[in-house]
Amino acid sequence: MKQVLSALALACLMLVLPVPPAGSQPRVVPGNPAEIQLSFAPLVKRTAPAVVNILTRRTVRTVPSPLLNDPFFRRFFGDQFPPAGGGMDRVQNSLGSGVIVEPSGIIVTNHHVIRGADEITVVLADRREFEAQIIRTDERTDLAILRIDPGSERLPALELRDSDELEVGDLVLAIGNPFGVGQTVTSGIVSAVARTMVGIADYRFFIQTDAAINPGNSGGALVSMDGRLVGINTAIFARDGGGSIGIGFAIPSNMVRTVVAGAGADASGRIVRPWFGAGGQSVTAELASSLGLARPFGVLLSTVYTGGPAERAGLRRGDVVTHIDGREVGDTDALRFRIATHPVGSTVKVSVWRDSAERIVNLALVAPPETPARDATPMRGNHPLSGATIANLSPALVEELGIDAAPRGVIVLELRRGSPANQIRLQAGDILISINDREIRSVEDARRVTSSAATPWRLSIRRGERVVNMVVGG
Repeated sequence: MKQVLSALALACLMLVLPVPPAGSQPRVVPGNPAEIQLSFAPLVKRTAPAVVNILTRRTVRTVPSPLLNDPFFRRFFGDQFPPAGGGMDRVQNSLGSGVIVEPSGIIVTNHHVIRGADEITVVLADRREFEAQIIRTDERTDLAILRIDPGSERLPALELRDSDELEVGDLVLAIGNPFGVGQTVTSGIVSAVARTMVGIADYRFFIQTDAAINPGNSGGALVSMDGRLVGINTAIFARDGGGSIGIGFAIPSNMVRTVVAGAGADASGRIVRPWFGAGGQSVTAELASSLGLARPFGVLLSTVYTGGPAERAGLRRGDVVTHIDGREVGDTDALRFRIATHPVGSTVKVSVWRDSAERIVNLALVAPPETPARDATPMRGNHPLSGATIANLSPALVEELGIDAAPRGVIVLELRRGSPANQIRLQAGDILISINDREIRSVEDARRVTSSAATPWRLSIRRGERVVNMVVGG
C-alpha cells in the first residue's frame, strides 16, 4: 500500500511541476558567487560621480491683491502684508540635474533648468558645492552649458558616445535627482530612437526610454552599458499626477556634442547652425506610392532657394531626401536634426530619390545669410500696424527665430501693448502678405503703403499654415 501511495504522490508532483519543452535549455542554479552578484553597481560607481545636482534661485516680485488696501481686510490682518502697489520680493528655488562632460568643470544641463536663474549652485556627488557660470544656453535644443572652477582638480566626467549607435532594446541607466530626494539610478531599455513627434524643443529628435525619469531628473544622464553618455534626460510623458509612466525622452548625445563644442557660435555665444537651403514636407503613404518609394519616409522638397547650398549641390524641387551621411531621414524634423548636428563649413552626403532612382550628392553647409538686412522697424502713425516692430525675413532670421517659414517677406517681431496693432490682434510671428491689395516684400514696402491714409485698411497675413484676412476701419 505504501508503494502505491508513493507512486501516486510522484505522479501528482510530475503533473504540478512544469516540464521543459524538448530542446530547451533547463534552468540551473547559479554555480558560484559571481553569478549571484551580477549587478549594475560597477557601472554606477564609474558613472554616477559625474552626475551633479543643480540648485537655482531667482527673485520674483509678487503683485499684491487690491484687497490689501481694504480697511476691513487690514482690520483683521493689520500691517503684516504690504499695501497693494508695493509688491514683495520672493525667492524661488528649483532643482535639476547636470552632467560633467569635461574634467575641467564643464557641465551640460537643460536650458529650462537654469532659465531665469539669478544664482546657480552645482552640488557634486560628494556634496561639495560650487557656484556655476553660464557659458552658453540654447533654448531651441533645451540645452545649457555651465562652468565651475575646481582649481587644479580634474573632476570625474562622462565621455559622449555616438547616439546613432543606439538600437531599440539596448540597456540604459538614467541618473539624476528626482523630486530632490538625492541622486537616484534607474534602469531600462531604449524604447525608440529618432522620436520626432514630441513638442519639447524646436529640434524634435529624441531617444525614448522606459527607465524611470521623474521631475528633477531634467538635465541628468542617460548612460549606455559601456559607461558613456548617450543622452540628456529632458522630459517625460505623464498623466495628471506628474510621475513616470515609463515614457521618458532624452536629447541625443550627438546634439549635445554640437552645443558643447559651440560650433559656429557667434560673439554672444548663440549657436549658428548650418543652412540647408531647401524646404519641403514629410512623405506620407500616399506620396510614397505616387513617387515609387517602397514605404513612407523622407522629405519631398517643394522649395529650393536660389543660390543656396541645396541648389548648388544639384538638388531640385520634387527630389526626396532619404538619407544624410547614410542615416535615414524619416521626416522634416529628422532632416533638421541631421543638418543641425554638423558644423558650418562641413560637407554632408545627401541621398535623394529622383525619377525612381537613388542618387547621392555632396552638399556644403554654410551659415544662413542675413540677406536682406533685417531692418527691424517700430511702426508709427495712424494705421493698423502702428505699435508693431517688423523686420525683413532672411535665412539667418528664420533660423534665429526657429520658425517654419520661407526666408523672404516681412515678419512681425513684437507688439507694443495697447497699440493699434495689438488691438486688432496681430501676433508676433505673423508674416505680412499684402496691405490694401499691395504685396509686401520688404519693410520699405510696408512703410510706403502705410504712409498714406486709407479707409478701410485691408490686411492679409500668414499665421502658421493659415492665411488671415482683416478689414480695419471704414
